[in-house]
Amino acid sequence: MSRLSVRKTYKLYIGGAFPRSESGRSYPVTSAKGDFLANASRASRKDVRDAVVAARKAFPGWSGATAYNRGQILYRIAEMLEGRRAQFAEELGGAKKAALEQVDAAVDRLVWYAGWSDKIAAVHGTANPVAGPYFNLSSPEPAGVVGVIAPADPLLGLVSVVAPVIVSGNTCVVVASEPAPLAAITLSEVLATSDLPGGVVNLLTGQQAELAPWLAAHMDVNGIDLTGVEDEDLALRCEQAAAENLKRVLRPSAEDFGADPGTRRMTRFLETKTVWHPSGV
Repeated sequence: MSRLSVRKTYKLYIGGAFPRSESGRSYPVTSAKGDFLANASRASRKDVRDAVVAARKAFPGWSGATAYNRGQILYRIAEMLEGRRAQFAEELGGAKKAALEQVDAAVDRLVWYAGWSDKIAAVHGTANPVAGPYFNLSSPEPAGVVGVIAPADPLLGLVSVVAPVIVSGNTCVVVASEPAPLAAITLSEVLATSDLPGGVVNLLTGQQAELAPWLAAHMDVNGIDLTGVEDEDLALRCEQAAAENLKRVLRPSAEDFGADPGTRRMTRFLETKTVWHPSGV
C-alpha cells in the first residue's frame, strides 16, 4: 500500500528561535537531479528587519564576551558538526566521499577560526610610539551587525563567511544559498543547540535578489559581505545602498575558500580604537 509523503517545510532562524516567515511563502528545494527534497521558507523584508533587531540585541553581550569564550563556542559548534557528519554529507548530495570531505573541511575551518579568537587582537593591535609621557595603544573592536550573503557552496562556503564575522565579536544576518539551503538550515539547528547565544547568527532562506538590497540598505547594519552575490547589477545596487550609512563592504573578486583563508575576513569587519594614557603617573 502506497502512502502520502509528509513534505517538510523548514522555518527561518531568528533570535535563537525558528519562526515562520512573515510572508507565509515557501519554495521547493530540489536535488541536483531535480528530485523534491523539502520546502524552505521564503523570507520577506519584514523578516530581514526582525533578524537585524535580533542581531543588534545580541551584539552587546557577544562583543563583550571574552575572546577565549567566543573561541570555545566556535570549537563546540565544530564538535557538534563533526557529530552530525553523516547527516550533513547526505544533505550535500553527490558522491559520498566528496560530501564527507566537504563536511570535514567545514569542521576544520571552524576550528581554524576558533584558534584565532584570542590572537587577532595581538596580531592587529599595537603600541604606538609617541613623543610624550603617554602610552598610545590601538586595539581592534567589532563593527557591529554584519549582513552576509552566503555563496552557493552550501556548507564550507557558509562556514567560511560566518565564522570570521562572529569570532571577532560581530553578530550577523545571513542570507543562505538560494538553490541549496538545506545544509544552512541544518547548521542553524546545530547553532540553536550549541552554546551560541540567540541572535548572534540569524539565518534567512529565500530569494537573494529580494533580500540582499534590503539588508544592504538597512541603517542599523554596519557591514555587508557580498561574497555570494554573482549578479553584477545586484552587487552594484547593494554597494550603493551600503554607502548610505558608510557600511563596511566585502566583495571579493574570487573566493575558493582554500586551506589558508587568511585574516582578511576577520579584519574587514573590525574597527581600530586608539587610547592615550599617561605614563609614569
